[in-house]
This record gives sequence, C-alpha cells and structure tokens, in this order.
Amino acid sequence: MTNIELIKTRVNEENEVIVSARELYEFLEVSERFSKWFDRMSDYGFENGLDFTPYQLVHPQNNQLLTDYALKIDMAKEISMIQRSEKGKEARLYFLSIEKLWNTPEKVMERALQFAKKKVEEQERIIFEQKPKVLFAESIMGSESSVLVGELAKIINQNGYPIGPKQLFKWLRDNQYVMKSGSSYNQPTQKSMRLGIMELTKKTINTGNNIVAVTTTKVTPKGQQYFINKFLGAVKGE
Repeated sequence: MTNIELIKTRVNEENEVIVSARELYEFLEVSERFSKWFDRMSDYGFENGLDFTPYQLVHPQNNQLLTDYALKIDMAKEISMIQRSEKGKEARLYFLSIEKLWNTPEKVMERALQFAKKKVEEQERIIFEQKPKVLFAESIMGSESSVLVGELAKIINQNGYPIGPKQLFKWLRDNQYVMKSGSSYNQPTQKSMRLGIMELTKKTINTGNNIVAVTTTKVTPKGQQYFINKFLGAVKGE
C-alpha cells in the first residue's frame, strides 16, 4: 500500500487494514519469545475479536501448527510505539503512512465502488434464487450436468427466442459473462464464476507428438436456468 512495504498489510472482509502479529514481531526484532511478548502486549487493554483475531497457520519448514493474530492497524501502531525502540518508531511511522493513504479520496472511492459491485452481484444472485423456477422449467428440469454454450443456445431457441451459438456468445461477452479478449477470450468472468452459473473445464489431449491442454466454457445447471429466465423475460417484454 506504500512504495516501500516494510511490513505486509492486508484487507479483511470488513474492509479494514490488518497486519500479522508475527510479522510485526519479527520486524521489531523482539528478543522475547513470541507467545510471551504477545500476551504482554495484549494486556495493554486490547480486546480479542475487537482489536485482534487469532488464527492458525502452518510453519513452512517443519509443518508445526502455530497461532498468529490479525491485528487492526490501530493496535499495530500502538504496539510499535510501546516498544520504545528505533524499529518501533519506524513501524509506527509506517502504519501512519498506511492510514493516510487508506483515507485518501481515491482509496475511499475505490472501496465504495468495490462495495457497490459486490452489492449488485449479491442482489442479482438473490433475485435469481427467488425467481419462480417454473420459467422454462420443462426445458431443463432434471438437468444435473453442465452444457456447452451451443447447447444452451438450442434450448433457448426451442423455447421461443431465436438465437444461435455465435449470437449467444456475443451476448455473453457484451454482458460481461465471458471474457471479451486476450488469452481468456470466451472464458467465464469472475462474475459468472462467483454466481456459480458458468465453469471452465480442462482436459488434456494426446496428439501423438505431445499433450495439449484444452479448456472449455460450460454453463452449469444453475446457469442454464439463470440464462433461460433472462431470455424468457425478453420474450414476455419484462
């Protein structure tokens, strides 16, 4: 979040900046054992679940299970100040710069847009799940497997909306359900994957000379109903 990342920072689900207690401990070059040091730091009035959250991690070298703590930046800043060392001062100034950047109008707007996007997708998911499942149900009832986009086009076409595979792919691209360009062309977007309406299957083919990986875009059973409902709405003028 700054040009020089002294200590790695992350953003939690509540859109708050957090830092690993162990990473802060290592940066501060504390000689005391970590568990004893953290117990002493938390005695300064910090609350579990409010200022920090414990979690488990695996040591990369010996696979030992360790306890770490996700610290909110205010706690990390205060802990740094308590150390009364040059490293502590450096860490505190670093966290202050993180806070300053985090609260700039640009960053605030960026977070607001991300929040709005998630809200729209969540509302779309809820609307889809609450929509009567009788719409075009006869076309896909009992379907338990994903289908190719071309097969979905046939189902839609048979139920009153004339569209071919190429037209359907174009519609999917225009409406951000599949990628428009690049190496991921016609592959599902993050939006489609998040909604669970499309998937990307992969398989390998032995051509005799070498093995080639092939990816295929498919529409899940949930996605079949999702798109059929959308085109039924178009037929009915909804």
